[in-house]
Amino acid sequence: MLRSLVVLVFFALSWISTNHAAYAQDPQYSQYYAAPLYLNPAMAGGELTGRVGFNYRNQWPSIDAQFTTFSAYYDTYLPDYNSGIGVHVMQDTEGAAKLRSTTISALYSYELKLADNVYFRPGFQASYIRREIGFYESLVFANNINPVDPFGNLINWPGDIPGLGDPVSMLSLSVGGLFFTENAWAGLSAHHVNQPNQSFIDGISPLPMKLSFHAGYRISLGEGSMRSDFTHMRRQRYFTPTVNYKKQGPFEQLDLGAYFYVEPIVFGLWYRGLPYKPVENQSNRDAIVMMVGVNLLSGLNIGYSFDYTVSQLGIQSGGAHELSLSWTLPNSYQGKPSRRDTILPCPKF
Repeated sequence: MLRSLVVLVFFALSWISTNHAAYAQDPQYSQYYAAPLYLNPAMAGGELTGRVGFNYRNQWPSIDAQFTTFSAYYDTYLPDYNSGIGVHVMQDTEGAAKLRSTTISALYSYELKLADNVYFRPGFQASYIRREIGFYESLVFANNINPVDPFGNLINWPGDIPGLGDPVSMLSLSVGGLFFTENAWAGLSAHHVNQPNQSFIDGISPLPMKLSFHAGYRISLGEGSMRSDFTHMRRQRYFTPTVNYKKQGPFEQLDLGAYFYVEPIVFGLWYRGLPYKPVENQSNRDAIVMMVGVNLLSGLNIGYSFDYTVSQLGIQSGGAHELSLSWTLPNSYQGKPSRRDTILPCPKF
């Protein structure tokens, strides 16, 4: 009786989810410029040399529904083809049910020079996504409970629904574009343009396409003191306001803030949310993000950020902690004339 009831309820919920709109959100990074290949495939090879990086995010660590995300990437530039290539790997674990997603992506970009100090980069990405849920390990159903000893050990039961709890594999296609000058940039990316089916049962639950617009402007604050190395150059100082807008399904979000760079230290402060546009009658406020990082001349970049939660969960959720690490490899084409007369002005973080 209990087993039949559970199956009936599950089928009812499944019918609702497959015959009505079902939504999901991709993982997010507060330090979105420290995860450039995840933000926009057009950024692959943007440093005109090799680059390797790692990102880790732990969101809401004080509650059971925490989210943890880890990613690693490598990209490089092929000057003979004006092309950037890269690979990105990410694993994300969501909520008490331990929904796990593993994504492996290959990226390609091409750089076009439109005029002096003006460039455009289109980019493309193909991703293999595998999702699995701890259906039997993390969830407890009524027929797992022994009616004779309800507080005793749980009863293990095989799946009543064929394929229930099996991993789901998807192919996702994404595109992006990035326009930049010496001090300004604007990018647009569209992930999951083919909207692959992510349903764990026989049904259709498309993964919604994610749109992102990101832009910024770097304002020079003059030069600082002399560097303590052989370059005989002064330290750089910048103020860089940025914006990052995302939309996926019914969810919309805006990151609005700025970076302050006093070589080699970077400070960041921005607000994430869209309070004037609630989602399902819930206020769309998320967090205030505070960041500090260091950009070393060796090419090593390290960043830490903390999200102070301002949503209804409050700071008792533990906020979110995020670490980023990247290393820009020495340029193997040193001594050869550069085909670009400006650098990509996006922040390292």
